[in-house]
Amino acid sequence: MTHAPTRRAALGATLGLIASPLAAPALSRAQGQARLLVIGGGFGGASAARFARTSYPELQVTLVEPLTRFVTCPYGNLLLGGTRQIGDITHAYDGLRAAGIRILHDWAEGIDAGAKRVRLRGGETLSYDKLILSPGIAIRFGALPGYDEAAAEVFPHAWVPGDGSQTLLLRRQLEAMPDGGVVGFSIPPNPFRCPPGPYERISMVAAYLRRHKPRSKILALDAKDAFSKQGLFQDGWKALYGDMVEWVPASRDGKVARVDPAAKVFETEFGERHRLDVGNVIPPQSAARIVLGSGLAAQTGWAEVDPRSFASKAAPDIHIVGDAMNGAPMPKSGYIANNTAKQAVASAVAALRGEAPPEAVYFNTCYSHVGEDYGISIVGIFRPGAGGFVEVPNSGGVSPRGDLPEQRRLEAIHADTWYASITRDMFG
Repeated sequence: MTHAPTRRAALGATLGLIASPLAAPALSRAQGQARLLVIGGGFGGASAARFARTSYPELQVTLVEPLTRFVTCPYGNLLLGGTRQIGDITHAYDGLRAAGIRILHDWAEGIDAGAKRVRLRGGETLSYDKLILSPGIAIRFGALPGYDEAAAEVFPHAWVPGDGSQTLLLRRQLEAMPDGGVVGFSIPPNPFRCPPGPYERISMVAAYLRRHKPRSKILALDAKDAFSKQGLFQDGWKALYGDMVEWVPASRDGKVARVDPAAKVFETEFGERHRLDVGNVIPPQSAARIVLGSGLAAQTGWAEVDPRSFASKAAPDIHIVGDAMNGAPMPKSGYIANNTAKQAVASAVAALRGEAPPEAVYFNTCYSHVGEDYGISIVGIFRPGAGGFVEVPNSGGVSPRGDLPEQRRLEAIHADTWYASITRDMFG
């Protein structure tokens, strides 16, 4: 992959999420009461609902989201590092409600694609003309032997934040750990939500330990032999944390095959048992249960979609965005969820008008914090292709390597700007 564009260019791409290039022609008066239903109030769903309401005011927009406040996965790792508090990453839906979006805090229990109806846990049934489905992921409890819902109270995953309780649990465990303890990470094979996320988490936990428990160690056991921004992360670990972080790839028996919560042990493929003081299991994942239960997922566990419209290949009036869909080679990221949600809405409106989806290009900028005032990034641009999504050749890249303290400081600032911009774009 080529070197990244200048930071100015990357920041320009980031700010492009606010002013989407998608054309937004008004629906005709006859179609003005079309019903757009959005399930999921995260990066994909909230972005879709707000974009639909502001760009197509004739639409009736309803958002179904069980939680009254949304805790973001992005920046959750900074909570573990001690540089953010839970309130800093928690967002309410008041801005969406003020924009005229009907918000129902309930669970979607089932989708009848033929009748275009969604059944809610509370008993209400909603009809739609177009459905934007962005429910995120489900943890595949049991896919890693020994790891179930009870085990998550010992070895938190903190990968589906919900109300933030899992992330807060992991933070409390780190605070209670004695200096000189071992923090273990179990990292899954691809695909999973936020490919650089585990390595940013390692970095932020290392930053906390360096300040408060400097004799401690981090053991990162990985089911892969390579990961996103690997050289940049490892450069940062060495420069900032010395030998605190040990990363063990799959080829060196890094794949965790079983966990034992009672003994607080990670056991690898070839039988080595690692005793831990704190363990973070990032388990295998799939599309959320509403996708699986409604027959919208392929055998891979992820939804297959049209790369121009995000219409489900199983139900064309359902557009699936965010982490639940198979967008490879696009990563499962908040940025991708945000801008593909807008394309899905524009495509849904075009279909209601009897038109083709608009031309599409999808941007991703993923920032990661490695330490205080130390940020890195990866940029990618993608388009629909004949067989799915394709990365535009020579369109992106990663931060340059080397001793570049000002570069790292500026990227940390750009990361903060990105987070403020995208959450404002989602929630108003």
